[in-house]
Amino acid sequence: MSKIAFVFPGQGSQTVGMGQDFAEQTPEGKEIFQKADEILKDQLSKIMLQGPQEELTLTYNAQPALVTASIAAWKLLDKEGITPDFTAGHSLGEYSALVASGVLSFEDAVLAVRKRGEFMNEAVPSGQGAMAAIMGMEAGPLEEITQSVTDEGHSVQLANLNCPGQIVISGTAKGVELASAKAKEAGAKRAIPLEVSGPFHSQLMKPAAEKLKDVLDGMTLSDTAVPIIANVTAQPETEGKQIKDLLIRQLYSPVRWEESIKTLIEQGADTFVEIGPGKVLSGLIRKIDRSVKTLSVSDMDTLQAAIEALKEEA
Repeated sequence: MSKIAFVFPGQGSQTVGMGQDFAEQTPEGKEIFQKADEILKDQLSKIMLQGPQEELTLTYNAQPALVTASIAAWKLLDKEGITPDFTAGHSLGEYSALVASGVLSFEDAVLAVRKRGEFMNEAVPSGQGAMAAIMGMEAGPLEEITQSVTDEGHSVQLANLNCPGQIVISGTAKGVELASAKAKEAGAKRAIPLEVSGPFHSQLMKPAAEKLKDVLDGMTLSDTAVPIIANVTAQPETEGKQIKDLLIRQLYSPVRWEESIKTLIEQGADTFVEIGPGKVLSGLIRKIDRSVKTLSVSDMDTLQAAIEALKEEA
């Protein structure tokens, strides 16, 4: 029996106009966009639909914007009776997955990620942290390099284990620079600096995690209706209390995406539906295992195509 996993994109997938079809052509999408504005007490929807891109890309706007666009799309799949066997989300996308798994309400999720973005922005002054994608190197040797640089007094660690041959490192600007150089010396194909506002998923995010805990403590996290594969453990999680602890740890821990997808495949998932802007996750999933089916839902055309494909399989 075919099993479906819904996967949700993280920061970096945002683009002006995302979710526009849903906001303008469906009552469900319009309601989600309006709710986001009401909860956040600002005009997030205007930034999402009209830009400018620089404002949308600010961490504290990008995060709630991506959850809003993703959940607007998910609502329409749900309306069609298309439900997943599992969910997962890449970093920020984990919050969209938690809404789809029945753990968090949309209202709490969009507020939590606005705060999360603010805390991440405040944790490390601009320019002091950095991230880089290391291409063509295994996790083990790269972790030895980051540990040696950290031991020298320049904090850096593995942040996103995305797919074979693509690992993101994160830490102080100097730490990332030194580790990138050492990785290339040790045989990495490339080290690509990322345009990000901070060293996400590194130990430097611990102050943000402490503040996020206070926010999540004031929210209800239910046990899942559908298991979620957590970034921190790369395993199915179902208990709301455990998931809350993992969300706090997620801020300063690696996103174990490759392992998460392999876990889903081991659990029987053979169809992956990327819900939200872009096709980043679909690309990563194909690099992990080309035998599985990937669909993406980002506008009305891709929504209809996915509905038809999924109903044929049912």
